[in-house]
Amino acid sequence: MGKRTIIPFGPQHPVLPEPIHLDLVIEDETVVEAIPSIGFIHRGLEKLVEKKEYAEMVYVIERVCGICSFGHGWGYCAAVEGAMDIQVPRRAEYLRTIWHELSRIHSHLLWLGLLADGFGFESLFMHTWKIRETILDILEKTTGGRVIFSVCKVGGVRKDVDAETLKEIDEILAKIRAEIEELKEVFLEDDSIKNRLCGVGYLSKEDAIELCAVGPMARASGLRLDMRLNGDGAYGELDFEPVVTDEGDCYGRTKVRIFEVLQSIDLIHQAIAQIPEGELSVPVSGPATGEFMARIEQPRGEAYYYAKGNGTKFLERMRVRTPTNMNIPALVKTLQGCDLADVPMLVLTIDPCISCTER
Repeated sequence: MGKRTIIPFGPQHPVLPEPIHLDLVIEDETVVEAIPSIGFIHRGLEKLVEKKEYAEMVYVIERVCGICSFGHGWGYCAAVEGAMDIQVPRRAEYLRTIWHELSRIHSHLLWLGLLADGFGFESLFMHTWKIRETILDILEKTTGGRVIFSVCKVGGVRKDVDAETLKEIDEILAKIRAEIEELKEVFLEDDSIKNRLCGVGYLSKEDAIELCAVGPMARASGLRLDMRLNGDGAYGELDFEPVVTDEGDCYGRTKVRIFEVLQSIDLIHQAIAQIPEGELSVPVSGPATGEFMARIEQPRGEAYYYAKGNGTKFLERMRVRTPTNMNIPALVKTLQGCDLADVPMLVLTIDPCISCTER
């Protein structure tokens, strides 16, 4: 039996995109135990509902996370709309769906680039982020922002996208699809990448269920778990099946995300073809009443939003549960027994957002 050592990993580390903090119990070069430490950047955003009117709070919620900002805004609005029994116009629902899928592409491409950087494939990192820039350009053109969009509001959306622009988006996505197909071949077929990913960080289907894993972390372990199947927004009128694989390792989680990029392009194509004419929002005024829980499939997985009104312009309670918060127990499980050199790779494969986790 080797000597055990505790190594602090994070919150700053050259490979980490987020300030996650783990205490790693090491025996020789093997991780015996990983102890997460949460709270490094806690901001207390949920408490602000007591000081921000429910219509204004959407701007705060969008800042829970820059990468998932649109989804956070949508999830919060959906919770308030459900509590107040507000019916959102169909065109607004379609626009929300299109922007959400663009955000998913942008998030997954960002993650794929960071993964490539994590195992030292710099040219692949640059090429992946070059494609991502095209998605950010589309978001900027249609919303006015590249990170924080501020187009969701309680009752609908603030901006429309005309038919000519929607056609242009469809054409751009059709062009970059070929580039993403090339990326897929590299990420999934290159021997040096497979050597770093295959068999590393295995999470069984049973463990994924027991530890309540969500998103690509769960789907890579064989769980058909996707909140879009609930039919929120326009998803109930679009044809798709969740991307599921049973590898359960880093390679499987990479496969799920890259196929989801291609799937998001297909979903946007369907939504553009079917988007109805109509209003963008309904008037919303008066006190916040009732309570409601909404679930949104963020790029990282299921996010939960709870809103409870108290008969005033402020909410009595607002709760956000994010995907990273749910996936940390699964991460701890995959770290047990791994090589120390694989720790950064395993942390990356849950696509951590500590900003989301420590709202």
